Amino acid sequence: MTIALAAMIFPDAVMLSACVALTLAAVIFVFWIDPDPGDSAPHRSQLDQLLERRDSIYDNLRDLKFENRAGKYAEQDYVQMRDSLEVEAAQVLLEIERVTGNQAPIPRRDPSAARQ
Repeated sequence: MTIALAAMIFPDAVMLSACVALTLAAVIFVFWIDPDPGDSAPHRSQLDQLLERRDSIYDNLRDLKFENRAGKYAEQDYVQMRDSLEVEAAQVLLEIERVTGNQAPIPRRDPSAARQ
């Protein structure tokens, strides 16, 4: 009954006190409550990130091949871009093997022998 009586007598005071209470609650929440460290931790593992990067590189290689067939690139530009993407893919694959613990030896091709 007291709140209803105060609301009729001082309508601005009730609104002002509600605003002050809301502001105080917001300030306490922002500055006083410690966030959980798990909230800011990355949700994807390193392996997930590497697999996503690998898939992205493969998509880029596929798109590059399609665009080359469509005649968008000179042959020399195509070869240069393809080689750089293949090197990047190889690095990502090596990193995936390092993360997963796969110790199988990977045969490496000589880039100069492949171009002859």
